[in-house]
Amino acid sequence: MAEEPNESGKGINKAMIWCGIALLLSIIILLLPTPEGLSPKGHRFFGLLALILTLWVSEAIPIGITALLAGGGLIAFGVQSPSSAWMPFSSAAVMYVLMLIMFGVIIEQVGLAKRILNFILKKAGTNVRRMSLFLAVSSTLLATVFHDATVTIIMLYSIIPVFRAMGITPNTSTRLSKFFVLLIPLAASAGGFGTYLGGGRNPITVEILHRMTGIDVGFTQFMIYNFPMALFTAFVTWGILWLIFRPDVKELPAKLVTKELPPMGRNEKLVLWLFIAAFALWSFTDLTKIQVSVVAATVLAAIFALRLVDWMETVKNFPWESWLVFGAGVSLGTAMLESGAGLWLANIFLPVFIGGPWPILFLGCGLLGSILTSMMSNTAAAALILPITIPLAHGLGLDPAPIALGAPVTCSFVMLVIGCPPTIIAYSTGYFRQIDFIKVAIPWATANIVAVTLLVSVYWPLIHFGNLPLFGFIHF
Repeated sequence: MAEEPNESGKGINKAMIWCGIALLLSIIILLLPTPEGLSPKGHRFFGLLALILTLWVSEAIPIGITALLAGGGLIAFGVQSPSSAWMPFSSAAVMYVLMLIMFGVIIEQVGLAKRILNFILKKAGTNVRRMSLFLAVSSTLLATVFHDATVTIIMLYSIIPVFRAMGITPNTSTRLSKFFVLLIPLAASAGGFGTYLGGGRNPITVEILHRMTGIDVGFTQFMIYNFPMALFTAFVTWGILWLIFRPDVKELPAKLVTKELPPMGRNEKLVLWLFIAAFALWSFTDLTKIQVSVVAATVLAAIFALRLVDWMETVKNFPWESWLVFGAGVSLGTAMLESGAGLWLANIFLPVFIGGPWPILFLGCGLLGSILTSMMSNTAAAALILPITIPLAHGLGLDPAPIALGAPVTCSFVMLVIGCPPTIIAYSTGYFRQIDFIKVAIPWATANIVAVTLLVSVYWPLIHFGNLPLFGFIHF
């Protein structure tokens, strides 16, 4: 009688099947005729992208290894040279994410996470619905001023002790843990467009708009146009997560609320002040001209020079795999731009939305921005689509400013975990799989883009931004 295959054998078979599917998809794309307007490099890029995304989503092999395969694949498929393929892995953005994830490990190691959690529980209580809504709105609004990755680090590593207190580990993740670990980064990402300070996509949009049209959008104007939408997206984000991963627990354990915590020790105080200094410098980089990764590196150097936390413990708990995945995402995004694949996709996609009222074009630009930013940084995605959408708006007789200012909004909604630092940071905790993320992210991004489109079709005409007709039809 044949022996039943063990779990390891089943896992190997499943991995081999997915590897075969990924390879087959890639070969099929490569064998198709190169579409008109797409360069041969761009064609090969899409073949590689199908391979990498299938392996990432299926997790047939460890995602960190798939990330390395992305860099090697760009060389093997003849899309980029070795130096160009691997350089983004050590770019300023990728190194900044590495240091931010290390900040999260330090927050938990030094004890600050428990204090933040205690504050949240005292303000929001232990009711899961009320607390989660408090976290969603707080994460979104804070991300309009601070970097969304910074907000994610603070909130996420403060909530993880709750799961541990309840006996929930990454290997035994439940609907409750998945709900919170997905809610925080998505809510933070959804708020990054609220002001100039929320992320690089905001100032780059204003800069490109001025360069191409001469239109200036000041700090206060930008906030008036976009900030109200950030509050709106916080509730949409919470609603989508509640529908898909509604927790099976209504109340968190009362024992989590501590009336009095012991006074802060020396190490905890110094780490807190160093973090405050870092956050302040990050918020005013436009004035100080100090690159964000320089600030992060300096603060980390101070923390370890003063022996405030243990270096080996930090290294042990650091999720290196997630950092590699973000590096691969930046590398693929760079290749998408340089091969012309991104521009070809934009030129194919956007004409479908031409001919209707202006909110339809806004919706089309939003969906394109979300798709592109899922495979590259949101700043790069905005920089890619704006030179296309601004002339398009001009040609249709529309004020280009509203169409342009939609870019940083919709480029906040990613559909893949590699799309932005907050989602990579959340993935590094191990509490959800890529398939869990996609199950949430695609409806979340789509719902937010539709909701924002409906909101701007009313709000922007009412405040006379761009002389737009109400709902795209009625002149107000």
